[in-house]
Parts: sequence; C-alpha cells; structure tokens
Amino acid sequence: MKTFDSARRDMLRLSSMGLAASAVSVFPALAAPKKAAGPALTPVQFDVRAFGATGDGKTVDSPAINAAIEAAAAAGGGTVVFPAGSYISFSIRLKSKVGLYLADGSAIIAADSPKPGETTGYMGGTYDAAEPKTAWDAYQDYGHNHWHNSLIWGEGITDISITGPGLIWGRGLSFGAGPGRAPAGAGAGGRGFGPERPGVAGESAAPSSARAVAPAAAAMPGSAGRPAAAGGPGRSRGNYPMYQAEQAGVGNKAIALKNCRNVTLRDFSLLKGGHFGILVTGVDNLTIDNLKIDTDRDGMDIDCCKNVRVSNCTVNSPWDDAIVPKASFALGYNRTCENYNITNCFVSGCYQLGTVLDGTWKKFTQAADRKVGGTGRIKLGTESNGGFKNFSISNCVFEGCQGLALETVDGALLEDITVTNITMRDIISCPIFIRLGARLRGPKGTGDQSTVVGTLQRVLISGVNCYNSASKFGSHITGIPGFNVKDVKISDVFVQHAGGGTAEDAKIEVPEKADAYPEPTMLGNLPAHGFYLRHVDHIEMSHVEVQPMAPDARPCIYTDDVHRADFFAITAPSTPPGFSFNKSSDIRVLWSRAGADTTIA
Repeated sequence: MKTFDSARRDMLRLSSMGLAASAVSVFPALAAPKKAAGPALTPVQFDVRAFGATGDGKTVDSPAINAAIEAAAAAGGGTVVFPAGSYISFSIRLKSKVGLYLADGSAIIAADSPKPGETTGYMGGTYDAAEPKTAWDAYQDYGHNHWHNSLIWGEGITDISITGPGLIWGRGLSFGAGPGRAPAGAGAGGRGFGPERPGVAGESAAPSSARAVAPAAAAMPGSAGRPAAAGGPGRSRGNYPMYQAEQAGVGNKAIALKNCRNVTLRDFSLLKGGHFGILVTGVDNLTIDNLKIDTDRDGMDIDCCKNVRVSNCTVNSPWDDAIVPKASFALGYNRTCENYNITNCFVSGCYQLGTVLDGTWKKFTQAADRKVGGTGRIKLGTESNGGFKNFSISNCVFEGCQGLALETVDGALLEDITVTNITMRDIISCPIFIRLGARLRGPKGTGDQSTVVGTLQRVLISGVNCYNSASKFGSHITGIPGFNVKDVKISDVFVQHAGGGTAEDAKIEVPEKADAYPEPTMLGNLPAHGFYLRHVDHIEMSHVEVQPMAPDARPCIYTDDVHRADFFAITAPSTPPGFSFNKSSDIRVLWSRAGADTTIA
C-alpha cells in the first residue's frame, strides 16, 4: 500500500509528463467517486467513450465529444480524454477550463464537408455555420473572418488546452475556395479551384501513421487516396476531395480560437489542416509547443495576439506559409501583435503532403512540382493593420521554401524585431525580405482606426546561414517614397546562391509598386545579387558574405535612396564592383573584400 508521500511523488511525476489522465491510476477515487460522509469528489478526466463515442472510424462522434466537453465544463473543468481510436467529427466546441488530451493511437478526423451543390456532408452532417458577414470582411480573406466553421473552435473562453501525442486530421476540410469559382481544371489557364495554385499529381494522400489509426476511415467514400471529387486526380492537394469554403456546412480550419486567454497547444500532430491548421485571433497568453504540422495551406496564423510562445514545432506547408504572425482587422479594430517568441522550429515547403508525419520525407521531385508550392516560411504579415512589436525569432531551420519575411503594408508599425541563429537551405526566392508598403487594405478616414502608411524600424538580424538560394531577387529591404525603413542591423550572415545574373540584369530599373501585394518576387529581377536596399535610413551591415555559385554580373549590394549606411567586412566578388550606390548619402565602406574603403558624404 502506498503512503501518502509516495502517492504524492507519483502524482507530481506524472503531472510533469503532461499525463493528466494517468493521475487517476494513483488516486482511483478520482475515477469513480463514491458516496461518503464528506463532499463528493469531482472527476478530473472525462473519457469520450463514456459519453457514446466509438472511435471506430465510421460513426460520427462529435455529439458524444461535445457532451463530454459540456460535462467537464459543468464540473468546473477537467480533461476530456481520447483513447486510441479514430473519431470522425464535425464541429467540436471548446469550453473554459477544459482540456482535450489525445492519447497515443488516437485521431480526430474531420468528416467530409458537403461537396459543391450538396447541402450535407458525411452521414448527413455539417460543420457549424460561419458567423454573419461584417462591414470589415473585405479587409482580409474569408478564412480570417470566421471561426465557428471549423473542426475544433472556441470563442471568448479561458484556460484551455489541446495536448497529447495523437493526431488531428482535417481530411474533410476545405483549403479555401469561394462560391462561383469553378473546380480545378476549369477556366482559362487551368488556375483551378479558387485563388490558390493547384496541387501535384502523385502526392502522398496521408501519412501511414494516419492510415494506421484510421483503417476504416481510409476506406470510406471520399476519403484520402480517392481521386479528387472536382477536376480529377492531380488537381487537389494530396488527392483529397475539394470543398468550397464559403458554402454552407463546409469546414475550413482545423483549430480556430477567437478572443481567448491562457491557451496551450502541445505535442499533437496535425495533417491537412484546411485553410489554416491553427487560426488564433485575439488570443493572449498562448503557448504552442512540439507540434508536427503537415498541411495544405497555412500551418499556424497567430493574429492580433499578445504574449505568445511558439517552440519546437515542425511545419511543412508547400502551398502557403508555415508560421505566420498577422495583425488583421478581423476583430473589427486594430490590435497589435506584441511579445512573441518563436524558437527552435523547422519550416519547409518541399515535402509531399503527409510524408513529414509518416517519416518518409518525400520531396517534390520534378521541376514542375516546384512551381506549385514551396512557400513554407516564417512571415510577419501580410495582414498588418494592427502592427507588430517586441518579437524574437531564433534557432530556426528553413528548407525548400521562401525565406524570412517582415512586412507592414496595411498602415501599422513593425518595430523591435530580433532574428538570430537561422539556417536556410534551398530557398526559392530571397533569404531576407523586409517591406514597408502602402497596400492600405483597411478602414479609411480619420482617427486611430484609419489606414495610413505605417513604420518599419529597429530590426536586428544576425547569425544567418543560407545555402543554395535562388539568385534573381537577392534579399530586399525596401520602403516607398517618403516612407523609409529605419534602423536595421545585419551581421554574421553567409549566403550562397545560384548566381548567373547578367550585365543586362544589372541595368534593370526597378518599379516602386508601392500598393502591391508584398512578395519577394513583386519587383521582378533585381540589379543586385546580394542585397537590394531602397528607401532606407540608418542601416549597418557587418561580416556579411555573399557567394554566387556561378559568375554574376550584378553588384552584391545596390542602394537607392539610402542614407547613413555602414558596410563593414563585406565579402563578395569585386568584379564587377561589389557596391553600387545610387541617390544615397552618408555611406561608409570599410575593411571589405567586396570593394575598397569608401566614404560618400
């Protein structure tokens, strides 16, 4: 028989491992309270099977799951446990002080949404209705404006968690198309289903781990492995059926949270998350740790949030961004993103859907494959009404994707950003993209909610190692006329790129495109192979090396309207000259192999 101290030590040990359900084995009384002279004990865990869930991969289990969540909430809080099994679900509604725990071998699987022209999905079910449209819906895309039409959602709740080593599989979710847009393969140019790029034939439909936990589900009509419902095989992403996001009853996000506090997402895997694997908007005190996400659009969008920690995550998102802080107008007002720490993460865009989770790590192999995806980056923006401040991004690895992007184009500030210890490989655009623009998608008029050109300042980037990047675009740091990027420091950077720029490329006159959507490709080929700097005040670059793998006829560093710039220990080919200074002043070049010591007043 255990002494009280022994039992207490066991309890603490199990709790430190995050296994709340195991605590019941230490204190059996918590599993099934018995009548006693004193007050009855309240259960700490709620097994979804006790509320009617089957986990058989055929039955729709969301009514039973929601009943378990309601019971836990009524008890004042607790953990809803998913034992091993495959739980087919429509919308799951989270409640305050309730956590979901996904045990080994468990999978929550998004039921098939209604197909175009149909009113119901799998077994007559639908996802919860999207919220009514608002006056500010036009300022961000459809997915950002709605949360309830998701597999798992919560609004205005506190103290919640989703943890455990199980799987969330958004099999029946839309990756974000709208009404009236033809299925894939239709229309001029074959652009396909909605605004997104079409998928790749022959991709893995689902990881073997997902098929293992859901053998019955895998054989269901319309499940993974079946040719796409619209447009034929090869037009969907991973040979899944495709659904129109704005159609009634369709789900288009795996996890969506709005205006919540004290949230933890930890340890689970997420496959094919729909438009957003995770969308959190106006969520404060947020921890996202040790997730594996392998998805068909954005991995995680962290929008208008404060006090955020993202750590130890793997995100493969070939068709869109991986980890994306945003500051949209989706809440109906400007809200700044503040105090973010993103660390120890791996992001990629080069692996076929599902193969990161099953451990086979299959890359897109043909040249055509690389044209349909590869985004997979860490990006601040594009939605940037509220702004970004106090960010640390550190110890991250990028592979087969775009590079780091810091963007403010919708009227907000972006300031006090530190980026350190970043390794990149096979970057398909430019390693570093910093953009202050004037898209200004937001309310017009006066007052603190009006949309005017913002500011971008106080950015420190150090310890970046980039191998085999594309060479057309170099790295951009650009403002727009009258609105300069300010106070940027870049140090200890090594970039090896493909090279091959021509003498004609060196003569390119670069358009402003002040109001354009910000992408590394937005200005076309650039007259610099290393760094293109325009409309910048106060920049320092030190101990930076840029190494073309093939001869490149462009300068390494090109400036246009740059003022007070120091270039120290810059290494790059000096033929042609490594620097080109244009309409720039207060320039110093010192101790650099790319060019002789130079001072420009």
